[in-house]
Amino acid sequence: MRNFTRPGRSMAVASEGMVATSHPVSTLAALELLREGGNAMDAALCAVAVQSVVDPGMTGIGGDTFVLYSPAAGIPQALNGSGRAPAGADVGWYAERCPSGIDPESVHAVTVPGAVDAWCRLHAEHGIVPMERILRPAIEAAQNGYLVTPRVAYDWKRNAAKLARDPDTRAQFLPGGRVPEIGDRIRQPALAETLRLIARRGRAAFYEGEVAREIVTKLRAGGGFHEEADFNAQTCEACAPISTRYHGCDIYECAPNGQGIAALMMLRMLKTLEFGPVSGWSEADAIHVLAEVTKAAYRARDIHIGDPAHMRADLAWLLSGERAQRAGAMIAMDRASPAATFDAVEHKDTVYVAVVDQDRNAVSFINSLFAAFGTGIYAPRSGVLLHNRGISFTTQPDHPNAIAPGKRPLHTIIPGMVVKDGRAVMPFGVMGGHYQATGHAHFLTRVLDWGEDIQQASEAPRSFAFAGRLQLESTIPPDVAEELVRRGHDIEWMEAPIGGCQAILIDHDRGVLYGASDHRKDGMAAGI
Repeated sequence: MRNFTRPGRSMAVASEGMVATSHPVSTLAALELLREGGNAMDAALCAVAVQSVVDPGMTGIGGDTFVLYSPAAGIPQALNGSGRAPAGADVGWYAERCPSGIDPESVHAVTVPGAVDAWCRLHAEHGIVPMERILRPAIEAAQNGYLVTPRVAYDWKRNAAKLARDPDTRAQFLPGGRVPEIGDRIRQPALAETLRLIARRGRAAFYEGEVAREIVTKLRAGGGFHEEADFNAQTCEACAPISTRYHGCDIYECAPNGQGIAALMMLRMLKTLEFGPVSGWSEADAIHVLAEVTKAAYRARDIHIGDPAHMRADLAWLLSGERAQRAGAMIAMDRASPAATFDAVEHKDTVYVAVVDQDRNAVSFINSLFAAFGTGIYAPRSGVLLHNRGISFTTQPDHPNAIAPGKRPLHTIIPGMVVKDGRAVMPFGVMGGHYQATGHAHFLTRVLDWGEDIQQASEAPRSFAFAGRLQLESTIPPDVAEELVRRGHDIEWMEAPIGGCQAILIDHDRGVLYGASDHRKDGMAAGI
């Protein structure tokens, strides 16, 4: 139980349904849909749609999605809703002009958005409430306006320069020429109309006709290779999830092109190292080892992972105990290994939603524009802000993650699901771009090794070995940081929080649901 004299939150506790999101309006809209008889998928779609309006820097219909779904708390099913590069994308062109990588704010960073196609398929296969009802709260928020919350305002202010670059983007997201403040009301009537079209016509409303045409016209005006045919061809993909066993639980992730495999590789290494308090480890020990397994897993990620149709690595080998044993044996407790070589722009901008309903259908749902406000490129008539997931491609022609026609890039967004004794017991997710795989490992070890409840685990101080430095949140004690420096880590104190977290724990025996949403965002968990 938490210390009630210190700042923090209690877990939400309920029996008939639970929703956990990073925005209160999103949580409440989804909870109301559960009250009306919608199921977990209906509520998750409602929550993500609302957040695509009220948290525009973090997500939107111009982004991508990945989902794990456990019907009646069974074994998870996975849906890959990531978009593809246009058919005109040629790695030779990019290698010549973008040898250091694709500009995060250019039209070339835009792959075909996959979210709407995935939403419509999930609704068709698992929803029971009409799409018009699911999207109604999002449409009303876009049409009538929503009030800017504190974390949303914080992210908006940090990205003012990006939003000012394009006149269309500036007019919508810097109204009156200024950054919206906490409590300002923001309207997006063009987005409201597009959501109405999706409610009536499904995926065709986005990938065919005026919406697709406007987006393509905007991108081609900036030199993009996109065609309407690329939008018409977009389709999500059901695929078998991947998993590993950790402390009697099966941890499920979506298969590549997501980075969930990196989280599983980290857990495999931690298992071989007998990670946790039973080994008498200090806080500095735990942060040090998490940094070391992060470096090892992310090196492998950046060498091997991309669109599965183009990968050459054997997933079974990457997840094998033999490989984990070899990698773990190279970790020294008293000194940091050389900095990881992966070279990527950090992004912390995503929304994650967890929902469980009265029948114990469980949904783990993540939706993202990648960077804050994506590329910053906005299609004004349709109200669509476009993501920049294409920057995750490499421009090295012989790499499995090299950009190519119709190819999906490496993705950082990863929903998670914990299964025990053949039943799903916890949908969970950690936002934070490249941090997410480390975040999954960190959160799970706090619950499964340290015995913290899911709210405590979500609030625990975070660290991330990224781009040659060990990033620390300010809540980590100075003496711990000094010990990490002594071991050779190059410390970077972070002004902004590292990511965010939501989770729902299902106690099948007692019929109780526990929800968590951490303090780094505006959100909350709530149940009925």
